[in-house]
Amino acid sequence: MAEVSNRARPDPSRGVFETLLVLDGQPVHLDAHLARLHASLTALYPDREPPGVEVPEAEGELGAMRITVLPETDGSLEARVSIREVDPQLVFDPLPVSLGSFTLPGGLGPHKWADRSVLDTAQIELGYDKLPLIVDEDGAVLEAARANVFAVRDGVLSTPPLDGRILPGITRAHVMKAAAALGIEAEEVELGREDLLAADEVFLTGSVRGVECVRALDDAPLATDGEVTARIAAELRPAAQRGGSVKSSLVTR
Repeated sequence: MAEVSNRARPDPSRGVFETLLVLDGQPVHLDAHLARLHASLTALYPDREPPGVEVPEAEGELGAMRITVLPETDGSLEARVSIREVDPQLVFDPLPVSLGSFTLPGGLGPHKWADRSVLDTAQIELGYDKLPLIVDEDGAVLEAARANVFAVRDGVLSTPPLDGRILPGITRAHVMKAAAALGIEAEEVELGREDLLAADEVFLTGSVRGVECVRALDDAPLATDGEVTARIAAELRPAAQRGGSVKSSLVTR
């Protein structure tokens, strides 16, 4: 297991960002992403006015939009928006991933930091065949480098609680709603590495890749043919296709 020094923390001067899926030329769940961004800006830069975000028209049907907000030296906040192409397989049929644990005291917290150097360091130490899995000093599994974590055991869906140590994922929230609609018992509970290793299914959730199965943790193989994972993924797919509203006080056209 890799370990990151407690002194290695994201640099707030590099800002925060959001990444969201663009489907059929429309940003998906834009309101929710802007609300999370606004919450981070209010918490991190309370004396600065949140900027307007100019959302460009997407040229292609499928892509990923990145909204980055940077603190400027004049005391303002600047928003930058870009859209890149995305491999359709990453969205519609993502391959199972392998995770590698690394210890980061306190986790990254509830903000999506533009400074990814901590995660880059962990990635180098673990190797590029593994996605970093953040684990706290007490052994609590927090989140993956780009996604929230879910485990299924005996039909019960479990995910780490929103206790200030992890990002409140947009897709994570939709998974909890989908579980309720499907009659799947879901809980927010502290998980350890041993819970993931003993689980019947483990999957990740993110705004661009959706639901990703986890095939291994620290080189220990995990099952990737999970019924609950498949049902959740199928339930979320129509929701993603409906897109999201662009009405928000942060948005300008």
